[in-house]
Amino acid sequence: MKDFIIVGAGLAGLAFAETCFLNNKSFVIINDDSHNSSRVAAGIYNPVILKRFSLPVNAAKHMEFITPFYSNIEDRLGVKFMNDIPVCRKFASIEEQNNWFEAADKPSLTPFLDISIKRTTYSSLPSPYGFGRVFNTGYIDTGIFISAYRNALDSDGVLVKESFDYDMLKLEDDFVSYKDTSANHIVFAEGFGIHSNPYFSYLPLDGTKGEVLTIKAPDLKLDVAVNASIFILPVGNDLYKVGATYEWYDKTQTPTEEGKKELTDKLDALITCEYEIVEHLAGVRPTVKDRKALIGTHHEYSRLHLLNGLGTRGVMLGPPMAAELFESIESGKIIPREINLNRFKI
Repeated sequence: MKDFIIVGAGLAGLAFAETCFLNNKSFVIINDDSHNSSRVAAGIYNPVILKRFSLPVNAAKHMEFITPFYSNIEDRLGVKFMNDIPVCRKFASIEEQNNWFEAADKPSLTPFLDISIKRTTYSSLPSPYGFGRVFNTGYIDTGIFISAYRNALDSDGVLVKESFDYDMLKLEDDFVSYKDTSANHIVFAEGFGIHSNPYFSYLPLDGTKGEVLTIKAPDLKLDVAVNASIFILPVGNDLYKVGATYEWYDKTQTPTEEGKKELTDKLDALITCEYEIVEHLAGVRPTVKDRKALIGTHHEYSRLHLLNGLGTRGVMLGPPMAAELFESIESGKIIPREINLNRFKI
């Protein structure tokens, strides 16, 4: 008998697996790799939503939570996937500068926004109005993280590589069973795959397709992640991730010429050097209409739980949301309404 069955091994599912590990709970995790938004994600962690100069609820606490969480995994698995790097907002006008200073005066944002304009000159990135720097930022190489963690799960014999068959799930009063495995609880962390889940498909998780390029640009020479109409993230060896698009109708994971053109048009408006596209990926982010996570327990089946709706902030939200759900299951802690799946009724 396991403590948990976890369905999905993206950022959400692996965060819950690590939470189980830290609390000495046994688990098995089932994953078929059919949804790859976690691998496509740039993995930037940044407490501030720069488009609106706002701070998500509990962002400061989440930042304090994730650093030791991921560092512990790095140490245990012997891999490096955390990278500290400044995130800088490229100002397009004096008005944007003024908006930045106005935001920096807000008590909640003061710890995160540098009040001095960064005037570093990048020869291939014209920036006559300078940059605003965000503190406490960086990125996680999600490809390295996910691969290393899944390999460790595989070595421990707790990773089942197959599609989950909902018809094989049996719900008893005191436990759940799936094929030959019994557990006290099952946690679904399938991302956009929730639409195939008969227990939670009623929830308003719409999904937003995002496309990302990796380019090689030897003359770009950036040492910061740039936030403008798109982001440009240096990942080493003259490689940069460039993204991302937001598509609300196409729910496939197939890269498109339209998506590539949108990104290259915006990139060409920002940089002046030549570059080569070396990779073009797409994934569907698990986004909810109110931009909040979806976690909690099924309204009818007390041993069925959900960890989903992390949207574009899976790196930051995965660990604290996994902890919220775990504490709810194990100790009855009330999940705040703004992230509780029960804010949506059937």
